[in-house]
Amino acid sequence: MNGIIFNVQKFCLNDGPGIRTTVFFKGCPLRCKWCHNPESFSTQKQIMFYPDKCAGCGKCKSLTTEDSVFFCPNGAKEICGKTVSSEEVIAEVVKDKIFYEKSGGGMTLSGGEPLFQADFALDLLKKAKENGINTAIETCGAVSPETIRRASELTDIFLFDYKETDPALHKEYTGVSNEAVLSNLRLLDNLGNKIILRCPIIPGYNDRADHFDGICKTAKDINNIERVEIEPYHSLGESKYSALGFEPPKISVPTDEQKNAWLDHIKEKCSKPVRFA
Repeated sequence: MNGIIFNVQKFCLNDGPGIRTTVFFKGCPLRCKWCHNPESFSTQKQIMFYPDKCAGCGKCKSLTTEDSVFFCPNGAKEICGKTVSSEEVIAEVVKDKIFYEKSGGGMTLSGGEPLFQADFALDLLKKAKENGINTAIETCGAVSPETIRRASELTDIFLFDYKETDPALHKEYTGVSNEAVLSNLRLLDNLGNKIILRCPIIPGYNDRADHFDGICKTAKDINNIERVEIEPYHSLGESKYSALGFEPPKISVPTDEQKNAWLDHIKEKCSKPVRFA
């Protein structure tokens, strides 16, 4: 089965337990105002152009997304997105199986939203389990309950995004309501799946006491949440917006003092372990 991804990253230490290989899917139903992977919005291949790296050689003028191979020596222009088979991906993942076994790691599906390409994601999960590899999914939860049910049977742990407590603000900030998101979180809990609650904290958006309290309440109400991970905003993805021809977000990077204050506030009231992602 084929799907479209934009990266396979090895030796990841923050995408679930142990050493992991993370497969980044293109395509997402959300449009979070702070997203650091804008290349994951679309399921289509895209050209990314970094003018500050361009030497003006002109060799890439005819480049299209249909080109299967392209190399710019300066990294000024590249194709984002590659159609791959699940067999190709698993062959790459299996190469590091010894590291998963020694560290308790495995394969993580991320994106974008991996379950936006549900059949491809499920096929990858199935092949990973056939090879004895631990599986994790980082999900925004904005998918159908049936997709969640199918994924739950093949996934050892879910990294479940919790972006905003207030329903109206969730829709304003991400483009979708959090009603289905929270319903799927409860569904995973009822199915007995292990969950890590991942909480992006964005200055000027959800860095509020009532949202922090909402994180703590959710962690208390959902029995199978093992811990809460705080993800402070960073600006590492801003250059990718310009490379895609998008307007980058205008968000201040939080100071260490701010980040530690957020962590302390949530730790104080949360019934589950809390740490930075």
